[in-house]
Amino acid sequence: MAYDPEPPKRSPNPTICRSPPAGGSAPLPDVKSSSSDIAAFVAKARSMSPYASDGRGRLLFALDATMSRQPTWDMACTLQADMFHEAVGIGSLDIRLVYYRGLNECRSSGWIPDSAKLARLMSAIDCRGGNTQIGKVLSHARTEAVASGIKAVVFVGDAMEESVDDLCAKAGELGLLKVPVFMFQEGHDAIAEQAFREIARLTGGAWCRFDPGAASQLRELLRAAAAYAVGGREALRRLSTTVTSATRLLGQMK
Repeated sequence: MAYDPEPPKRSPNPTICRSPPAGGSAPLPDVKSSSSDIAAFVAKARSMSPYASDGRGRLLFALDATMSRQPTWDMACTLQADMFHEAVGIGSLDIRLVYYRGLNECRSSGWIPDSAKLARLMSAIDCRGGNTQIGKVLSHARTEAVASGIKAVVFVGDAMEESVDDLCAKAGELGLLKVPVFMFQEGHDAIAEQAFREIARLTGGAWCRFDPGAASQLRELLRAAAAYAVGGREALRRLSTTVTSATRLLGQMK
């Protein structure tokens, strides 16, 4: 998907399109996998090098953009620059933004190489009421694991309203592809915690909770995930000497 750095204007009635609008993002289908599909994906993933062929780390940054999430969306919009900053000195980082909101609206941006472009895109998106669509996020991550060689997925949310078994099946596919999912939970919803923990476990990732509105906590978590996406376990291990959240993530990862 091509990415135009100029974001779309906010509109109360956006049009769902099949390809990305200028500066916007494309809707994601709900993908179901057959055993042969999974086997093909695993075979291709095993043939890939542990890092992207062009030497850039790639991270899927997924956020719940339903109505209750506006304060956290705004906070994440500010903090996303820390992911790029953390990558400096380790390597380069590309981020693909994925978000869901409203009635079955789930979109993905193109690859974004710097914080200014990502900030412009995020500032043009407003949160809208709707149910969670974590399954679509995981399906898209599986596709990108092969197509683009993503190294990690970050998900930020506070709820889960889907079938846990379905989500675990998709998470298991990512685990086979060795793509860890970092599930960052805002708040204390018990149902969400159970699902988020299991997704993290099945993918070889990690689950961490942060307090509502706690920018410093989320900042540390995003920095740690970015370090892993660019430099793997060694980069996360180095960061853990100064950042507590990195130690927490490293302790949970297989």
